Amino acid sequence: MSLTVALQMDPIETINIATDSSFALGLEAQKRGASLIYYHPRQLYFRDGTVGATVRPLQLRAVKGDHFTLGAPEIVDLAEADVVLLRQDPPFDMAYITTTHLLEKLKGKALVVNDPASVRNAPEKLLVTDFSDLMPPTLITSDRTIIRAFRDEHKDIVVKPLYGNGGAGVFHLKPDDGNFSSLLETYATFYREPLMVQRYVPDVQVGDKRIILADGEIAGYFLRVPAAGEARSNLHIGGSAAPYELTKRDRDICERIGPELKKRDLIFVGIDVIGDYLTEINVTSPTGLWEAQKLCGIDGTAMIWNAIERRL
Repeated sequence: MSLTVALQMDPIETINIATDSSFALGLEAQKRGASLIYYHPRQLYFRDGTVGATVRPLQLRAVKGDHFTLGAPEIVDLAEADVVLLRQDPPFDMAYITTTHLLEKLKGKALVVNDPASVRNAPEKLLVTDFSDLMPPTLITSDRTIIRAFRDEHKDIVVKPLYGNGGAGVFHLKPDDGNFSSLLETYATFYREPLMVQRYVPDVQVGDKRIILADGEIAGYFLRVPAAGEARSNLHIGGSAAPYELTKRDRDICERIGPELKKRDLIFVGIDVIGDYLTEINVTSPTGLWEAQKLCGIDGTAMIWNAIERRL
């Protein structure tokens, strides 16, 4: 299938090709005969009913330090593309939300992956609350009195910004931690949105499971192991990727949420599972394709493109 695929993503020149999932998706599309065009989110526009962008033709290659070639810029109507990959990283702020509103206007013209309306309506720490029975005890609020009562009940807690990403602003507070009030004051200074507070799950010391889903089906998995002395397991802050075997609980979680993801046209999703608990459903710019394929042997990138081609 000869396709035109538009990549909306952060600067192509700064990515790490050994770990970047957007690069993996683009490389696979190119291997299948697609023509790639690239643009930064700031180059997206709406004018007189048209959603377009200043794009550049893109060629990718798996060569460190020489992984891309860009052609001359041109202004194009994105309705002329077959697929638009919505791949810029969070923060999930008003700029990101505006992007979803603009790309939603392409519905019926180009396939946007993931569906922009679903991305807007289901940010990772909110979509997961649709499956609250699969989660650890969880609170979303800005009210300090309610947060304090939650802490009094559960003792050991994790606090994080509701729209944060990459482990930024995540704190593990033990029952005797005297920084509780100061931390909430700091959050109030730097974040306008509510906080997510969860009961601490000790299994995170072993690792945080990342499971890739392609159109609701398991497409790879690996364990993110935190560095010594670190409560967070994100790979870019020192966590390491390790193999593991899916448990029955992991599969049950995937079977439960898979149909809902498929219904919402969320084709590429990465979920986080700690112990027996689902903690996040990542839909904005999921990562982990390279690590999952290397550690469990499933080509999740191919599965995602198979799902995209079925939709087309």
